[in-house]
Order: sequence, then C-alpha cells, then structure tokens
Amino acid sequence: MRELSDIRGALCTAVLLLCALLFASAATAQEWTTSLVDIHQGSPLSDKARGLGSGGYELQGGSWVSFNQWYHANWVDMHVDLLTQLTPDTGILWGFGTGEQAEKYSIAPSLKLGFLTQIHPNPNSTLSLSVTSIIGGNLTEKPCVADYGDLGSYSVNCRLAAGETAPEETLKQLVNATPERLHLWLNYRLTF
Repeated sequence: MRELSDIRGALCTAVLLLCALLFASAATAQEWTTSLVDIHQGSPLSDKARGLGSGGYELQGGSWVSFNQWYHANWVDMHVDLLTQLTPDTGILWGFGTGEQAEKYSIAPSLKLGFLTQIHPNPNSTLSLSVTSIIGGNLTEKPCVADYGDLGSYSVNCRLAAGETAPEETLKQLVNATPERLHLWLNYRLTF
C-alpha cells in the first residue's frame, strides 16, 4: 500500500511539473482564455458520508437516537472545473472543491490541477490525453463521547457506541477516506 502511495505522489509531482513547463513554454504573446468545464455538487465521498447517517440506536431509557442528525450537512461539497487554453491543442485543467461539514464528519476543501493536450493524426480524427490530480478533499469522521454509567465516559465511534465492541476498538472503525487522487483519460475520436 505504501508503494502505491509513493507512485501516486510521484505522478502528482510529475503532473505539477508538466503544468509548470507548459506555463513557462507558452508564448507570452498568446492570449490565454479560461472556460468553465463543469460545476456540480456532491461526490463519492459525499455519498459515503450520507450513508453513515442511516440507522441509529436505542438508549438505555428506550429513546431512539438517529445517526442522521449527526451526518446531515447543510452544504454539499461543490466542485468547479476550469480549463485555461494555452495553445489551440493544449490547456491547463484546474478547479476546486468547497468541502462540506456536519456534526460528525468533514470533507476538506480540494484543489484540482492537470493538463489536456490533443493531436490530430489525420483531418478527421483527434487523439487527446488528460491527466488531473486532486490535492486535499479527505473525508474524516469524528468521534463521540459516550457515557457508560458506572464504567465511565469514553471516546467512541458514534455509530458503534451501542454495540458490544470495546470503546477503544470502535475508534479503529472511524472513516478516514481520500478522493481518487489521479485521473488519466485517453480519448480517440474519429469523424466520418
């Protein structure tokens, strides 16, 4: 697992260096234009966080505690993707995510960086390559403090506090997830 993380880190660094080279090599006389590529709310991590809110447990006195109250965010992570065109066939892809937060989880803001380039093998075809990297955007679940009466209060995973698992063991089940860090697209289009 560590090796995969090292490879991703190296690829992210390579993407950033390539972006810097593209900026440096673009003619200063070239007028760059920036276009909105996509804007959307939600992500796989937002969906995962919302899924944590299903269910609940019954307290000793018989009242029901719903997880939804802790995992409901008033704002869903919004992503904005932009393209700055450097040449007719090359551009920098960039954008950001706003993040989101609820009582028992948070998704950190994120930054997207990458590039897009294309060639035309013949007048009717286009081969394009796009690489993007995401920085930040981690999903982190927060613990609760549970009162076990005579046994005392403990920091626990909120969703597992009413189970038979030892309180310190529930903390190992807190969600800590990252978004997909690297996206690579290769596309060939032929028009006839």
